[in-house]
Amino acid sequence: MNHFANLVRKEVRELLTPATLVPILVMALIFGGMGNVIGGATEEAEKQPTIGLVNHDSGELGQLAVQVMAAQADIVYNQTGEPVAAGIAAVKAEGGAALLVIPANFSSNIMSNVSGRISIYWIMEGAGLMDSISSGAVQSIVQSVEYAISHRVIEQGDVNASFALSPLATHQTTYFKGREMAGISPGDIGAVLAQQSTVVPIIMMIIVIMAGGMVISSMGMEKENKTLETLLTLPVRRGSIVAGKIAGAALVGLVMAVIYMLGFRYYFSSFQVSGEVDLAAYGLTLTTREYLLIGVSLFLALTAALSLCMVLGTFAKSYKSAQTLTVPISVLALIPMFLIMFRDFATLSRPLQAVLFAIPFSHPMMAMRALLFDDYGLVLAGIAYVALFALAMMALAVWIFRTDRLLTGSLRWPRRG
Repeated sequence: MNHFANLVRKEVRELLTPATLVPILVMALIFGGMGNVIGGATEEAEKQPTIGLVNHDSGELGQLAVQVMAAQADIVYNQTGEPVAAGIAAVKAEGGAALLVIPANFSSNIMSNVSGRISIYWIMEGAGLMDSISSGAVQSIVQSVEYAISHRVIEQGDVNASFALSPLATHQTTYFKGREMAGISPGDIGAVLAQQSTVVPIIMMIIVIMAGGMVISSMGMEKENKTLETLLTLPVRRGSIVAGKIAGAALVGLVMAVIYMLGFRYYFSSFQVSGEVDLAAYGLTLTTREYLLIGVSLFLALTAALSLCMVLGTFAKSYKSAQTLTVPISVLALIPMFLIMFRDFATLSRPLQAVLFAIPFSHPMMAMRALLFDDYGLVLAGIAYVALFALAMMALAVWIFRTDRLLTGSLRWPRRG
């Protein structure tokens, strides 16, 4: 029995190491943060949306629509006969989601079995999942208006029964990043953008974690097998060794990126349905030059990741200890992926924008969405920053390769004298 207990204790000690505990704790923190984000999204969904209203109709049904909207939304602009442009500017200044316009013939049309038309002018700030919550709430208000009007006209019995079930029609125009897009809602834009710009963040996250893990593990294995010592005794410049390792890992990473890109493209194409919004009709397409910018951003981010992994891998004393060093890379890859999925860069707070910009892996994740709306400044600044980051990490790796700490895996400065 004592032998059995000793074996159990031995296995527990070997398994409960920092290499196994740290990743679990980090993932728990990440999922806890995601829970807070989702909880914040739930609270935001329960809030009344902020809207503006221009009512040109003095009829009974127009007044009923205003009453329903006032009960379910925070109306920051409520005028009659004012131009639409003034209403949009006022709502945008208050951080509102949309301006709703009820025409003068709204009530008379419905009572004549003609659909009452409500024009919705959307003010879209971002394309993340949480950025579309307010637009969904406004859509629910319009549905409530339609239900109330259906109930009223059915009571009066002056309209066709089938028409009374759906008496409203909407015309939607969305303003997003300086573009006016008629006939499309923020939900439609967000759905298509999410489908197009989710591929790169997921692929970047997978490639960084897998390629980075390979580099760090390779360094640990070379130290454990003493092959690194042999390599350092060869008449080869240390800079060439670092460049060779990074170039080899980068080639493998690029091959993996192409394979995953093709796989994810096929995966997402299986969810496409007929009638999907064609963003090309609104000028939202990427040119060859813009695809090249995305490719440059992706390559530099991968090089920066591998250079950082090379620096971390120099402190691994064995293959087992190298597993712990992959945790920072995994965290730095996961954080921007989730942030970009939930929020647009423009709608993040300043501190989160700084964090997202500082993480080199985030820039190719944001590049496609930014270039669709001609935001070259963010993409070019990201390329310049990631290039400098990669050069700094490569210089640091070369410096470490020239010291004794590469073989010792210690953070202490070597003694002199």
